Amino acid sequence: MYKTPCSRLAGLVGVNVKQSLVQNVPHCNQTARSLIQLHRRDTSNWLTYQHLNFLKRQYVAKNNSELHQRAIAKPAPARTIVDERDDSIERQVQRIPTIDPVVTDTVSQPEDVTSEAQPGISTLKPNTEDVAVQKDAMSRTLVTSVETPHVHVETDEAREARLDRQWKEMKVDVADLPDIYAKLAKIKLTALVVTSAAAGYAMAPVPFDPLIFFVSSLGTGLASCTANSINQYFEVPFDSNMNRTKNRPLVRGQISPLHAVSFALACGIPGVALLTLAVNPLTGFLGALNIFLYTCCYTPLKRLSITNTWVGAVVGAIPPVMGWTAATGCLEPGALLMGGFLYSWQFPHFNALSWNLREDYSRGGYRMMSVTHPGMCKRVALRHSVGLIGLSTLAPVLDVTTWTFPVISLPINVYISYLAFRFYRKGDRSSARKLFFCSLWHLPMLLLLALTCKKPRRDAEDPALPPASLPLTLQS
Repeated sequence: MYKTPCSRLAGLVGVNVKQSLVQNVPHCNQTARSLIQLHRRDTSNWLTYQHLNFLKRQYVAKNNSELHQRAIAKPAPARTIVDERDDSIERQVQRIPTIDPVVTDTVSQPEDVTSEAQPGISTLKPNTEDVAVQKDAMSRTLVTSVETPHVHVETDEAREARLDRQWKEMKVDVADLPDIYAKLAKIKLTALVVTSAAAGYAMAPVPFDPLIFFVSSLGTGLASCTANSINQYFEVPFDSNMNRTKNRPLVRGQISPLHAVSFALACGIPGVALLTLAVNPLTGFLGALNIFLYTCCYTPLKRLSITNTWVGAVVGAIPPVMGWTAATGCLEPGALLMGGFLYSWQFPHFNALSWNLREDYSRGGYRMMSVTHPGMCKRVALRHSVGLIGLSTLAPVLDVTTWTFPVISLPINVYISYLAFRFYRKGDRSSARKLFFCSLWHLPMLLLLALTCKKPRRDAEDPALPPASLPLTLQS
């Protein structure tokens, strides 16, 4: 009789299932016997056997709705040769008598010595006063050795050094608050943010207004202080594991968390209010958005995914856009170009910095490209360094600068691209350090060159129109 392929396949599957069941029957019987034995041992508790490799010697007992985990009782150990409870062994041990600190009968009387002397042997009777002096000296010696232990005297210098190594609560001095606030706000990073916002304001094609410029710079700086303070508030347990951040005020206890949050609110609320009311609502929205991205997106992503670097680059690109919108009140292609400069510049800057801090980031539990994807870290740094050349070429196309800017900015862009290429090829500490230090002066130089090549405003370059001429009349 002819069998179809489906019937053959079903037959093969059935045979395999039957073989597996036959092989597992003894194992199932053994498991059932184990459950019965465990139930017979303690019938008052409901027992379930965990048949897992790492719990083979354990079971779970449920008693009065409480879950307890115990280990299976081991067999009783074999009795050793010498048992401490055996009195016969104890009698064979010679006991050493204790020393009485007060010595009264240590030295026997001279009369006892003479009386016990053997006949025929002459003994010398000591003086009574000498015996009393010897007894007194021996008693003082024994009492001192027993009752006076060795005491280690700690010097003041050693005590101060020991206390410095211990965790202790630090008192806040009013005179130290400015320095603490500066560290809490990351004053150097805040200065860079304000500088980039000022560059965006200066590049806008509008007349310069000193009051709006000052208010927008102040509001941007206050927003940056808020974001940095909240960032440190969230990262205290992780900053304590890193050498670069272990001396921050919240880690050392120089300031309380409530004080730090109060400082952040005292900076953030006036900062966003200034940008919204005194400048324009668009700039205020961008300032609040930047605080949100830095504290609620970038900070938690640092421990979850390497995408935190791209989110952080967006945060760093918003300040020059805020400067442009503070001057013009609208979002134009020139503002996006200024943000693009900051966006691309941050990758060679931060990737080179994080390369030499890989051990620190690893101890802190941060998922940076330099730690988890070192090859990508080098490629991204090189890619965005070359991208700065393309952005510089795009500036005159968008009528932000003249065509002189791509030419005079080409040397510094080529140089940072060359250092990024060396970092990509070698990937050592020296190449990363050179790329990082180059990025420190590259950005101010690039923004200064863009400012010097800024395209004149249209209203300044258009000459005044001549008065309309009178129409000619025909003569009769």
